[in-house]
Formats: sequence, structure tokens, C-alpha cells
Amino acid sequence: MATLLSVNVGLPRDVTWNGRTVHTGIWKQPVDGPVMARRLNLDGDGQGDLNGHGGEQRAVMVYQAESYEHWRNHLQRSDLHWGIFGENFTVDGLPDDQVCIGDRYLIGEAEFEVSQPRVTCYRVGLRLDEPRMPALLVAHHRPGFYLRVLREGHVQAGDDIVKIGAAAPAQISVAATDAQLYLPDPDLDTMRRLLTVPALSPGWQGSFHDLVDRTDHPRTARPAPAAPAWDGFRPMRVTRLVHESDLVTSVHLGPASGQPLPAPLPGQYLTIRFTGAADPAPVRNYSLSASTAEHYRISVKREPQGLASTYIATALAVGDGLQVAAPRGEFVLDEGDEPVVLLSAGIGITPVLAMLQALAAQHSRREVWWLHTTNGPATHALADEARRLLASLPTAHRHIFYTSGPVAADEPGTAAGRLDRAALARLGLPAAARTYLCGPPGFMDAMTAALTDLGLPAGRIHTERFTSLTAVNPGVVAAARPAPHAPATPGTGPMITFARAGLTLAFDESRASLLEMAEACDVPTRWSCRTGVCHTCATPLLSGTITYSPAPLTGPDTGQVLLCCARPRSDLVLDL
Repeated sequence: MATLLSVNVGLPRDVTWNGRTVHTGIWKQPVDGPVMARRLNLDGDGQGDLNGHGGEQRAVMVYQAESYEHWRNHLQRSDLHWGIFGENFTVDGLPDDQVCIGDRYLIGEAEFEVSQPRVTCYRVGLRLDEPRMPALLVAHHRPGFYLRVLREGHVQAGDDIVKIGAAAPAQISVAATDAQLYLPDPDLDTMRRLLTVPALSPGWQGSFHDLVDRTDHPRTARPAPAAPAWDGFRPMRVTRLVHESDLVTSVHLGPASGQPLPAPLPGQYLTIRFTGAADPAPVRNYSLSASTAEHYRISVKREPQGLASTYIATALAVGDGLQVAAPRGEFVLDEGDEPVVLLSAGIGITPVLAMLQALAAQHSRREVWWLHTTNGPATHALADEARRLLASLPTAHRHIFYTSGPVAADEPGTAAGRLDRAALARLGLPAAARTYLCGPPGFMDAMTAALTDLGLPAGRIHTERFTSLTAVNPGVVAAARPAPHAPATPGTGPMITFARAGLTLAFDESRASLLEMAEACDVPTRWSCRTGVCHTCATPLLSGTITYSPAPLTGPDTGQVLLCCARPRSDLVLDL
């Protein structure tokens, strides 16, 4: 019979790590005597990051004495005491390859149910001072698991662990469940069986549902990103320059080789290296505002301190050469017949204009809502083109909002004022619409909030940002960070370009990974496990080659790199 060897609790604390402060409850210590197991956690216990730990589905973390012995041998460590893996219950028995999702146990006065494996998390590596630990737990099939509390009651070290009730549905072990999400070659039939287990936590059910849905319903599921049309950068020539307004210039780019250009998806963007603008050459992302087999078009607003946009407006000439990466991006027009809302502000018009062109070329019967806001007629770039395209669609609605400029009396669909929640409410947008939104970050945040408040599903609202993406750093205490910058100590390695941050610098060979290099430059990053397991840090690699250490358990999609365990082998351009 299995036995509860130790009950471990601990309240969250602030820990200094990599120059930052992490708020974490992973420090657990054994306690004597009975402890009350409640619906959300044990008395005296707490979690620093409730997005990934704690709560009803993850009330109690379990780890096995057998796994402790495994890690003592594998890591050659003699300092692994009960609770160091962040578990609440250290147990004798209950191995991960035998315990199944949905198994129920009586421990002391309380009743528990197995809900999910441990979530991979860098904090277990922080606690053990072993950064590889999240990947090792998965690779060695020893993640541990969470319990939900079905009946509250006291528990204490020495209690027997008694399995109760019928066998869990589907009889799929914790280790097998963990492998479906984190290891190579997952089995769809196993995922389908897991989806029949009511005890599996909603978070894991959602992950498996998405994976199964991509296979079972490929026409309705959002497709995985396709491989870029070409690797790295290729030379292209400026074939035409058009000044759309005082501040916006359209650049037409043709292939230097004369070969037809691959067709981009409507809404995708180009990454361009402006070799004549400065040294090092600036690299920037710009939406495609139009494309044909003979040319791509970008439309760029000149910014007061914009190195690349100023170069375009003042120095770029027809015939000049540029280095261009293949069209990329997941902000693309979905196929379907539901209504479409194309919503933009200022130069954010460019990707949704490409979508409008695609709808017009298809002679689409979809209901199209075109919503755009800008200061006034003088700043309304590409207005005539949008008007012509909308006129060709039988079910188009056009609504333009000028915040400060005059409104012509004979211009239907144009109004003075701001595009806000009240204005959206008056329009009566269809609740089933799929919305594509592009503009300044504050505008997109406000519009997203307004649209969801008006009843449009959040999952149907798609946004495009060309600034650095919002950071995802679980558990790290928020603090004011400077703008992306070169580190105090220059590197001597390959040149690294963070395209969204507008930063190019030499890699510091003392850094363990590209993620650490980005953090040293205060480039916003996204990560969770930091060992190549969770893929949160997956980032488009526009050019260059890398090496992995440690090697990720499963590789990223084509054209992407896992920053947390990658180092450069050559100069790199990252879409970060």
C-alpha cells in the first residue's frame, strides 16, 4: 500500500533570479502533525503564479520517493530533501507510469482525484539550481501529478493512501498523458481517449481538443503556419515609388531575378534589410499592402525618429536593391462565409487592405465591414483604392471616422469623431463576424475590449502588432524596464538582429542562450520552461543558423527557433 511520507507547505516569497524578482511558492518544507486539505490548497500553502499552479484543478502536488532516488543517482546529488521538487505530498508508491488520470484516493480524512500531470515550469529548475530540470522531468517520464480535493479533511505524514472507487475511465497514466503534450510523436487515439475522462483538468482538455481538432476538422481549424517561400533574405529591386500622402510612401518591389513572386497570404508581412540606410543595416517588418506575381507593395509611414522610414521617404530610389525575407505572419484572412470586419487606424490600414483586395478578387459574397479611423482626409492614405474595392463587393459596409479633419457632405459613410465603443455599438456589427484589427497598440487594446464587450467572441478577433509582443514571463514581478538597448559589455560573437526591437549587436558568448541575450538587452520575451519543452519562446528565424543545448524534446515548426536553448552559429535575424 502506498504511504504519505511527508506533507510540505510554503507561502510565496520573492526570490532574486537572473537580475529579476520571481514571486514563487515552490519553496516547500515538511510539517509535523495534521494539515487541512481544502478545495484550493493545503492550509499554510500558497502559489505565486495562479495561472499555472494551485486552484481547484491543481490543489495538491504529488511527487514520489522513488523519483527522488532516481534523481539522486542521475544528478549525483545528496541534498534532495522532501519538498524540494515543490510537491505538497511526498509519497512512497504511486509511480507516474501506473497512476491514471481520474484515479481516486483516500488519504487521512480527505478524498482526492488525479487531475493532470505537473506543468513544465522553470521554477523547479530554479529551486534545484538545475536549469535543465523541467526538460529532464518530461524526458525521464517522472513529472509528478496534481490532485483535486473531492472531500476536505485532515492529512498527515504516515497516512495510508487507499485507492477507492472503480478504475479511472480510459486507464491512461500520468506519464502517458504528459508524453502526449510534451514528447515527440503523440498518439491522437490516446488524446481522444483522454478527452473522454471527465477528471482531466480543463486546461489539458483544451490543449488536447485543439490538437485533435486540427486533424479531425482541417477545414475549420486554423492551419499551422506554412514554411516560408524561401530561406533567409533574397535580393529585390525597387520598381516604383508612390507618395500616397505627405507621410506615406508605397514601395513596389520586384524580384532581382525576374522570376514570378510566390503569392503571399492576405495580411502577411515582409521583413526587409535596408542595406544602404546605415551600418549595421536596419531591419524592419512591413505589412504587404498589395501583391501580384510581378511585385510586392509595402506602404510605409514616415516616423519622426524612424531610421528606415526616413530612408524610404528621402533617399530610396527606383532601381535600388533591398534584401527581403519571404512573406510571413499568422494575421491572415481565414476562408469561410461568415461576416468579416476589417478595422484599422492610420497606417494600420495596410494588412487589412490586402485582405480587402483578396475578397474583391474572389468576388466574395461575404458581408464585409470596412472600419477605418485617421486624423482627416490629408492623412487618409490609400482611401481611393479602398473605396474602389468596396464598390465591387455586393455586401460591403464602409465607415470612416476622422478625428480632427473636415468631413465632406457628399462622402457617405464618413463621420467626424472617434471610433470608440459607443460608435461601434451604433453600427450593429454582426455577432458572428470575424474581425481583423490593426493599428497603434493602445487602439487595438481599446477596440478588442470594446468588441468583446459588445458580444463578439474573443477567439474571432485577430490583431497584428509590429512592435515587440507583450512579454510572457510567468512569476516574474513586474518592473519598469528600459527600451531595448545594447548591453553594457559588447559581445564578440555573430551579429544578432532583433527585428521588432530594431536592434543589431554581437552575441555575448558568455550567455547560455539567445533568450538570455535578449533579456540582457531588455527585448521583451516569452517563455515558461526555459528548456525547450513548452515552445512558449518559439520565434521566427528569418536568417542564419543555430545550435541547441540542450536539444529540445520536440523541435519547433519550420522557420522557427526555440530561444531558450539556442545559440547562434552564424549571424541571425530574429522576428523579436
